[in-house]
Amino acid sequence: MRSPLPRTLRARLTFGLVVLLAVSCAAVGVAAVVELGGFLTSRLDEQLAEVGPRFPASLEHGGRLPDDHDGDEGGDTRRQATGTFGARLLDGTVTQAAVVRSTGPLNVALTATDEKRLAAVPVDGRGHTVDLSSLDDYRVMARAGVDGDVLVTGLPLEPVEAAVHRLEVVAGIVFGAALAVTGVTGALWVRWSLRPLSRVAATATRVSELPLASGEVALPARAPESDPRSEVGRVAGAFNRMLGHVEDALVKRHAGEERLRTFAADASHELRTPVASVRGHAELALLHPGPVPPEVSRALERIAAESSRMGAMVDDLLLLARLDAGRPLEALPVDLTRVVLDAVTDARAAGPAHRWELDLPEDPVTVTGDEHRLQQVVANLLANARSHTPVGTRVTVTLEEADSTTVALRVHDDGPGVPEDIQPRVFERFARADRRTKDAGGGAGLGLSIVAAVAQAHGGSVSLHGEPGSTTFTVRLPRSLA
Repeated sequence: MRSPLPRTLRARLTFGLVVLLAVSCAAVGVAAVVELGGFLTSRLDEQLAEVGPRFPASLEHGGRLPDDHDGDEGGDTRRQATGTFGARLLDGTVTQAAVVRSTGPLNVALTATDEKRLAAVPVDGRGHTVDLSSLDDYRVMARAGVDGDVLVTGLPLEPVEAAVHRLEVVAGIVFGAALAVTGVTGALWVRWSLRPLSRVAATATRVSELPLASGEVALPARAPESDPRSEVGRVAGAFNRMLGHVEDALVKRHAGEERLRTFAADASHELRTPVASVRGHAELALLHPGPVPPEVSRALERIAAESSRMGAMVDDLLLLARLDAGRPLEALPVDLTRVVLDAVTDARAAGPAHRWELDLPEDPVTVTGDEHRLQQVVANLLANARSHTPVGTRVTVTLEEADSTTVALRVHDDGPGVPEDIQPRVFERFARADRRTKDAGGGAGLGLSIVAAVAQAHGGSVSLHGEPGSTTFTVRLPRSLA
């Protein structure tokens, strides 16, 4: 499930800033509303205390109090604020209830629920909130009368609620505008503050897109450094130092590769002459007309055979060195179908005990490349299948058009397969599944590395899919060289 939170650091900082401000505004707003509501309610309680029970007491006497009720002879008790509520209760029953209007007192018909709520008001001279169905919310205060009755005086809470609601609306508008302005301003500020970090990220992205596996690598310009006392400045400085170390390591690696490549090329070139000389002398000695002891003849035959194998190894090393150096290949039309046919014919002659099969399209498949090198690719794959599988193994060679720009050559065998531990490095130089193959007359482990190097030089690739009882090498080549 995808997280609803922002992903980028800039968005997270802005989001956190807005959330903190929203929480602060909400806390301030709630505190202000609660404080204002409590303040206005306490003022209502003070007014109720000042008014006293005059209005509910006057309901018993037609709106006027008797002379001995509070010492105010003939005092008119209906000079109350509009909306003042009064009720007289006797033995828990409401006997009179009225509310002051602009035209005078107006009797109010209370429901049974309203009467129960009024009867439940404590007679403690304190304010209590009561919801009357016909008059909405009221703040009431109950006091004991002189006749054993209970006199309830109330003032409407509507002005308090209106003031609180107005404060809520004003606070919502002000805080909403503040959040919007803070969000925009905060986003711009965070973006400006994180500009050095964005430059570091951009530089890191450019470095990640470089081919660092081999060859000479030119790293991009360093990330601009800011104040080293800040976290971003320290990150930029550390990143630049790391790039410097990486660049030094790449330069040293490239220099080492160049020295090794030059050594391999020079050594291969220099070894060709003495190896050919040793081989020639051994063959010449074998042609001597005089009697030669069997032991000497056998030794000369082994010298000639090993010289021939060493010459092939030297040629392979020299080819790899030239490919590593980026020597240009021939770019001529090559009938790949004919190359495969010739290679399978040669492989069938070299390994008649294997079962060789061909799967070719009806029309010839033509690519642009170096015919001699492509012949080496097919020959090495077939030689690899022949030398590493037992007698009777079925080897199938398939050539097809992968798409309009690419052709695919597959060599499949149902032999024992390539061990899993060797598969990741099967295209490396001198890689062999079994070291004993060298003693058994096997190759030096350069055949598949030549296949990979030639395919790469043509702009293609080679891959291996292997499991017990099934091994498939796939070479993909573009129809034309880039």
